[in-house]
Amino acid sequence: MDILFEEISQTIAAYIWPLFRISSMLMVMTVFGSKTTPSRIRLLLAMAITVAVAPVLPPIEYIELFSLSAVFITAQQILIGTAMGFVTILVMQTFVLTGQIIGMQTSLGFASMIDPASGQQTPVVGNFFLLLATLIFLSVDGHLLMFKMLVASFETLPISNQGFTIANYKKLADFGSYMFGAALTMSISAIVSLLLINLSFGVMTRASPQLNIFAIGFPVTMVSGLLILWLTLEPIMSHFDQVWMQGQLLMCDILQLTCQIDGSISQ
Repeated sequence: MDILFEEISQTIAAYIWPLFRISSMLMVMTVFGSKTTPSRIRLLLAMAITVAVAPVLPPIEYIELFSLSAVFITAQQILIGTAMGFVTILVMQTFVLTGQIIGMQTSLGFASMIDPASGQQTPVVGNFFLLLATLIFLSVDGHLLMFKMLVASFETLPISNQGFTIANYKKLADFGSYMFGAALTMSISAIVSLLLINLSFGVMTRASPQLNIFAIGFPVTMVSGLLILWLTLEPIMSHFDQVWMQGQLLMCDILQLTCQIDGSISQ
């Protein structure tokens, strides 16, 4: 009876712990983790991926399911999956922050709407950049690469008490500073352009104090902002490639994977 119980426990562990890591990533990951995606869809997708990959994963050392070690292992799997999904959120928030900076500079930040990913109110320009980045993410098969990394992580970070180190969490925190730097890089041209426009209106006001700068400057600034926004969309693909590549390198680093420039992954 004890042997039968151990076999049943080992079989359950071979599926339940990979399910925790996979479902945690889908819960946080962009597109799949948004509020517009039903929870049942995420659950069914996580179960389908688990059933597909569990038979080919490395064997798990026998650990009692109802023990303190099992609780630590469960927490480690949740942290690993959540960290992977959180990187994609940071990548997408780079473009949201870019849109917010451009919107505030071009007087287009007054209009706001509900962000479908987070459920919070964001400027329309930031939401537009988010939707555009999401479409690019899906078009370059970023979600498939995430699943590939997730399956490969079971080789480099097997299911055990060992998980992320403090250095890995620091790298995740440091990527936040890169997010702000990348957003500023993408929006710096719009900031400089609007600064020159405001300086020109300042010179006009100084030369002709009778000119109603508020009646003339506001519509001109908005029209100029739309033109600058249109010009900013041209290099967005190259910006996305650069930011997404940094996100891939971060995930490969914390998962102890080897990433190639062509997108291939090895342990």
